[in-house]
Amino acid sequence: MKKTLRFLLAFLIAFLLMMVVRLVGFTIYTINGAGLEPTFQAGDRVMVNRWSYGLRVGGKGSFFDYGRIVRRPVSKGDLVAFEHPQDNSQILICRCTALPGDSVNYDGQTLLVPSLEDCADSDYYWLESINPVNATDSRTLGFISEEQIIGRAFMVVYSHEPQSPVWKGWQTNRILLPL
Repeated sequence: MKKTLRFLLAFLIAFLLMMVVRLVGFTIYTINGAGLEPTFQAGDRVMVNRWSYGLRVGGKGSFFDYGRIVRRPVSKGDLVAFEHPQDNSQILICRCTALPGDSVNYDGQTLLVPSLEDCADSDYYWLESINPVNATDSRTLGFISEEQIIGRAFMVVYSHEPQSPVWKGWQTNRILLPL
């Protein structure tokens, strides 16, 4: 009985530690589409560092106002994981191509990416997918608020082809692939 209780306690502590790391430090998202090929392929499991731009606290639907602990800006070229502006359950990953205050030429227009000086809530970024076919990025969503940004994607942990049985479809050349 004592060994069983000790095992259950160790299991519970390990589970709680894993949940804290996943909620606060790192998380893994699955790539479903082809918007970032060849960098990402459908079925890639991508690790995202939630601390890369500062840990997000509060925001829409929260008791607290939006803020970041140890805030750091996004850099051009970063692969950024963010919540879809209309559906925060959908997570997207795009490359940052313009920072707050930069100009963007899009559809024959020159757009200025707003910054903290232009609006009260947060900086905004222009994020684009690499593959423009059916892309869901700033070209269709507009500027992405810092509040919607989760973190920086930095590694493909593993890849498994969608629709393949669990014993097939593993892509061994994409295991622990740095980005």
